[in-house]
Amino acid sequence: MKDWLNIRGKTVVVTGASSGIGKAIVEELLALEVNVANFDLSDNGLQHDNLFFVQVDVTSRQEVESGVEAVLKRFGTIDGLVNNAGINLPRLLVDPKNPHGPYELDENTFERITMINQKGLYLVSQAVARILVAKNAGVIINMASEAGLEGSEGQSAYAATKAAVYSYTRSWAKELGKYGVRVVGIAPGIMEATGLRTLAYEEALAYTRGKTVADIRAGYASTSTTPLGRSGKLSEVADLTAYYLSDRSSYITGITTNVAGGKTRG
Repeated sequence: MKDWLNIRGKTVVVTGASSGIGKAIVEELLALEVNVANFDLSDNGLQHDNLFFVQVDVTSRQEVESGVEAVLKRFGTIDGLVNNAGINLPRLLVDPKNPHGPYELDENTFERITMINQKGLYLVSQAVARILVAKNAGVIINMASEAGLEGSEGQSAYAATKAAVYSYTRSWAKELGKYGVRVVGIAPGIMEATGLRTLAYEEALAYTRGKTVADIRAGYASTSTTPLGRSGKLSEVADLTAYYLSDRSSYITGITTNVAGGKTRG
């Protein structure tokens, strides 16, 4: 079944691939004998002949473009991009209990979330798309989130950047389709633990929702709103990523697919 996708030997850039979903995607692609370049600030510890770590701040045009050049020097070309890098810092728009406190949204936090989740997406996509357009082939995959459609209490800035990902995906699919480049999105729902789920994140989210960290953790285990009755596996996101990078999905572009076990608002 591994050969069914026929992506052996392709070269794919994955941003934010040192933990969580990104690392799972790297592991899947390496198993499929894909050349993978990890654009992140720190290495993921994986060792493989087909894995190339490039230290890149995705918010820096210079670092992104230098990273892309390094990949071309190492592998000769780029066939796909997975925009996975992202950050989530829960904050309230207004905190009546502690105005201007640590859990009220401020400019620095807003700009940090937006810079990574939107500017980083744009910079890496533009640098890689130049190569894909020139070769008249390739795939860009944008990692969105269920929060981008539904909104999320205490996470408005994060949710807004993920809503933007849906629009970038649709718009770039329309722009790049004429050059043989597909653009698709993936929106994970409640997943097993990722790098975003730190104690600091849990404390912030608990505060913004008037709950305890224990309440938040209990919520991870609750699957009452998920028809499949369980949290998603990181490997399930990686599986869809591999499919979208393959020609088996050659007539799919401009959509974002939920990997959420059927979970919806209703």
